[in-house]
Amino acid sequence: MEVHFTPEQEARLAQSAAQQGRKLHELVQQVVERYFDEESRFIDAVKRGEEALQRGEYLTHEQVGQRLERFLQP
Repeated sequence: MEVHFTPEQEARLAQSAAQQGRKLHELVQQVVERYFDEESRFIDAVKRGEEALQRGEYLTHEQVGQRLERFLQP
């Protein structure tokens, strides 16, 4: 597989790898792995939210506002 970056992106990646004392390809692999981990967590959270909504477990906009007001009061 071949991936193309802009010169600016390449420079930032190279600088970050150098600062961390790592090889460029290792940094890129880690960045991609983190992306997939975060994407998976996001998808799971959305699914949990949809399931809660289907069960009727949600707050209205007004209820959220009331909770925030109580939370922010000294």
